[in-house]
Amino acid sequence: MKLYNTLTRQADDIVPLHPDKVTVYTCGPTVYDYPHIGNWFTYIREDILIRVLKVAGLHPDWVMNITDVGHLVSDADEGEDKLEKGARREGKTAWEVAAHYTDYFLEGLDRLSIIRPDHVTKATEHIEEQIALIKTLEDKGFTYVINDGVYYDTSKFPAYAVFARLDLDEQQAGARVEYNTEKRQPTDFALWKFSPDDRQRDMEWDSPWGKGFPGWHIECSAMSMKYLGPTIDIHAGGIDHVPVHHTNEIAQSEAATGQRFAQYWMHSNHIMIEGDKISKSLGNGYTLEDIEAHDIELQAFRLHVLESHYRSQSKFSWDSLQAAQNRLRNWRATAVLRWQPKDMSSVSTQLTDEFARHLLNDLNTPLALAKIDEDFAKLQASLTDNTAADGLTGYLQLIKDSLGIDLLGSTPDITDDQKRLISERDTARADRDWRHSDEIREALAEQGIAVRDTAYGTIWARQ
Repeated sequence: MKLYNTLTRQADDIVPLHPDKVTVYTCGPTVYDYPHIGNWFTYIREDILIRVLKVAGLHPDWVMNITDVGHLVSDADEGEDKLEKGARREGKTAWEVAAHYTDYFLEGLDRLSIIRPDHVTKATEHIEEQIALIKTLEDKGFTYVINDGVYYDTSKFPAYAVFARLDLDEQQAGARVEYNTEKRQPTDFALWKFSPDDRQRDMEWDSPWGKGFPGWHIECSAMSMKYLGPTIDIHAGGIDHVPVHHTNEIAQSEAATGQRFAQYWMHSNHIMIEGDKISKSLGNGYTLEDIEAHDIELQAFRLHVLESHYRSQSKFSWDSLQAAQNRLRNWRATAVLRWQPKDMSSVSTQLTDEFARHLLNDLNTPLALAKIDEDFAKLQASLTDNTAADGLTGYLQLIKDSLGIDLLGSTPDITDDQKRLISERDTARADRDWRHSDEIREALAEQGIAVRDTAYGTIWARQ
């Protein structure tokens, strides 16, 4: 299996550190509001990574974090904590806000057929590990304390700019507009923030440096190391994390352990909504409920996500989402052929091999979907051609396992009574009783069953 590696800027073969498992860490949500579809694009793509690793015969051990504390509005460690902002907006405590949106997110995973990670880890439940990691960095001389917290000194880590290919001179030139003038370098980041003197925060903890809360970046390193060890195989997240969050993770993790933090980095690109970026001012931060309000299934939304490659800048529109719904409907019309009175036991292993090959080559979902279209069109065109197949059900199972598109559970067989109606209609047609034939067609249509007459007999599909 090959995966484009942000670290090397090329597609690399996945060679796990341990033969019995491949360790994966993915950045999860900051639980202060409902995720928008841009967030879900990333989580679906990370789910595809896990599924394809399994198809490749690897055994992923997957950790996803829940950022439920310490994430400030700005990557530069300034502004207001997002959970406190959400708490004030909703008239709740930060703890209540975090609990509500965590539950919503986990339910969203199930609604979108995203596999539950092996470990869903909350920042608030790993404060001890974060403090211990900061203490290690302090003991090794990578930290300093200023008025508002404990900071990581990026000048002590010579490779800081390598991963994101940052221009540090340019950043230094802009230091005159830096929010926190006490920082030694503009790129230095908070490991621990002090609580304000004039009020008590909902979320704060004692530490060797004083009462406060962890910075955003430290949680991922601490929880990744706890569950997966000092070096992981694959780290994934959104492309916007490259210059700050993931760069900081590498700096603090490798400074603490002296080992490479991750072998492979996978990044999901941005999406554009009707030609614009997602923005509250534009009102285009659509949610799952907005999709369902347009009478679009969430399986169709998932299919729409897979229609673009994870490294491309994707384009979302309601028209394209409706097209994905139509595509899903067409696929289901093929999936029900396994119940028809035709010999559909054939879908050649060559077809499934070609389909899987696209996914194993850097998760190329657009080509995999095009292969399904091609294969299903052939099956519809030659319903009695047994040379085209060996196991339609097996193909549908592979699609479900690798893409999370369930064409099996969504296309059950029709009832015995409906089958008898189809048989009765066949008899009426043979007797040229067109009136009775049409009456049965209409009766079946009222039950959500469409029939079409082919050279091979009657074929039904769910409307």
